[in-house]
Amino acid sequence: MKLTIPNILTLLRLVLIPVFVVAFYLPYPWADLLAAMIFLFAGATDWLDGYLARKLNQTSRFGAFLDPVADKVMVAAALLLITEHYASIWITIPAMTMIGREIIISALREWMAELGKRSAVAVSWVGKVKTVSQMFALWVLIWRYDEWMVWVGFGALYIATILTYWSMFQYLAAAKDDLLNSD
Repeated sequence: MKLTIPNILTLLRLVLIPVFVVAFYLPYPWADLLAAMIFLFAGATDWLDGYLARKLNQTSRFGAFLDPVADKVMVAAALLLITEHYASIWITIPAMTMIGREIIISALREWMAELGKRSAVAVSWVGKVKTVSQMFALWVLIWRYDEWMVWVGFGALYIATILTYWSMFQYLAAAKDDLLNSD
């Protein structure tokens, strides 16, 4: 495996996960902002590594495997942190929905790849909009600058939850014939 800039950025995102968690729990007034900025930086490296991999023609099997893993682990960590912080069913249910969807769709993609039909469950525009809404909601809810901002975060989290269901149903519908085939 050749260590490329995109792969280094992906590995950096994995290294940032425990740093992000520690920052979230620091007992200082600026800890919320620090954790939010680490999360934002990780999100930016996600976009940047994909862009650079395509632009520099540095796509790799390692990157294709590790990039979504790094993204999902960072998002799951953020969802767990906000669930624990807000300690509310109104945060827990969307968080469980988002984590559950990621498990379902990851399993579906793996299974469809075994059938040679991975492209049937490729990332859709709804999935991309869901990701942007989800990342924005998590960033705002991690930072929690003021009460107004937290309410904006709650709204974005629920938009992301609706998009989570929508995209999940799209992927399941695309795989319906293969899922329900009795052969």
